[in-house]
Amino acid sequence: MGDHQRQIDIRIDPATEHDVAALLKLIRGLAEYERLSDRVVATEESLHAAFFGERPVAEAVLARVGSEPVGSAVFFLTFSTFAGRTNLYLEDLYVEPQWRRRGVGRKLLARVSRIAVERGCGQMNWSVLGWNEPALDFYRAFGAEPVQDWVGYRLAGEAFKRLADRP
Repeated sequence: MGDHQRQIDIRIDPATEHDVAALLKLIRGLAEYERLSDRVVATEESLHAAFFGERPVAEAVLARVGSEPVGSAVFFLTFSTFAGRTNLYLEDLYVEPQWRRRGVGRKLLARVSRIAVERGCGQMNWSVLGWNEPALDFYRAFGAEPVQDWVGYRLAGEAFKRLADRP
């Protein structure tokens, strides 16, 4: 890659209601990369409600080159009872394949980190698929460390519904 390609103008902006279709496209791109396309059931309507509805539960920033969205970061606040303060959870960080290794992911991660610091968060957390060596290397380069002490769990499907139905 020449210097000209490395000096592209990358803008990171908060997602707006007009960006819902672009967000869904980027989410589908991430799911395809992670070999999880069959799990995407999100729609423009469900994303609009989640990001911009009466009670938003997530936020996003978009990376743009010109007017073209080329990447996104989706995040939300969590709370640590031990620390008595909020943390930020990075749900997704995705860059379109043709824009990777050009500083887009770094700028997205830096923006989300800045948002976390500005909001008084004590830390930022996320999950990475164990086979995704490029992502693992990317995060390690910033000093991120794997969480060894905790085991993630998921309750979904019928088991989730059964528990919810218990008195």
